[in-house]
Amino acid sequence: MELRHIRYFLAVADELNFTKAAEKLMIAQPPLSRQIKDLEEELGAELFERKPHSLSLTEEGVHFRQYARQIMELVGKSIDDIGELKSGLQGRLYIASVEGSAPYLLGEWIAGFSRENPNVQYDLWSGTTDEILHRLEKSLCELAVIMKPFNGEGVDAVTVYREPWAAVIPEGDPLAKKKGTWILPKDLEGRELIIPSRESRRREIRSWMPDPEKPLNVRCRVAHITSAAELARQGVGITIFPTTRGMLEANGGVVVKPIKHKAAMAEYCLIKSSSRTLSKAGQMFYDYVRNGKQST
Repeated sequence: MELRHIRYFLAVADELNFTKAAEKLMIAQPPLSRQIKDLEEELGAELFERKPHSLSLTEEGVHFRQYARQIMELVGKSIDDIGELKSGLQGRLYIASVEGSAPYLLGEWIAGFSRENPNVQYDLWSGTTDEILHRLEKSLCELAVIMKPFNGEGVDAVTVYREPWAAVIPEGDPLAKKKGTWILPKDLEGRELIIPSRESRRREIRSWMPDPEKPLNVRCRVAHITSAAELARQGVGITIFPTTRGMLEANGGVVVKPIKHKAAMAEYCLIKSSSRTLSKAGQMFYDYVRNGKQST
């Protein structure tokens, strides 16, 4: 068995299609099929169940995929470790994050970490918490910054930042002119609201209200902060979003007021898989953040 057999197997296991896997590997399909057959003969087991219009992993294939991924991770780690003996810590970190204050946090961490480890490179991806958990599960990122609540099964998490939830109010709205820095949840009762798209956020916001059983008047659900702020700026409704270090009111047209409620606090976490070993660069970055974290 050679490393190319393992690399070819993983490509087919990911795509579940020989043609797409061959394109990904930039080789012809017949040689790829022969290499997989050679691997199956060496292992003495079929790794794929082949049907006329579908391809799936057998039970043996599922088990071998776990070993194959570990082998390729060790190969990559050994290359990085040997290279680091000569040039210091290196490698590429794949990090995913939600919006809100997560990009600001990542920027600060990467700037500080890069001063000590200038040869490390970064590949950053942004999405929702649910999308990021899926990417972490599929090994498409090594570390991630997400917001609570989330399903913590299979995930190690450390809290890195907290900030209040706020109401983003159109400038002409009477609530924007109300005295005081904060507003109360009762001020939002009956108002047309723009809230994050996750269902758990709707339940969370309802729990702040004087009558948690009363449905919210939701006008829009949004996944991204730019849309959330712009909808409020255009007078569509009042947006409920984490305060995000002044970004929500950057272009004017709105007033941002934190919501005064003990539970109205957004909490960001740095996460990693609890079942996979981080690369050396990933572990050092994780420890760098965990040991120097600051939360408000």
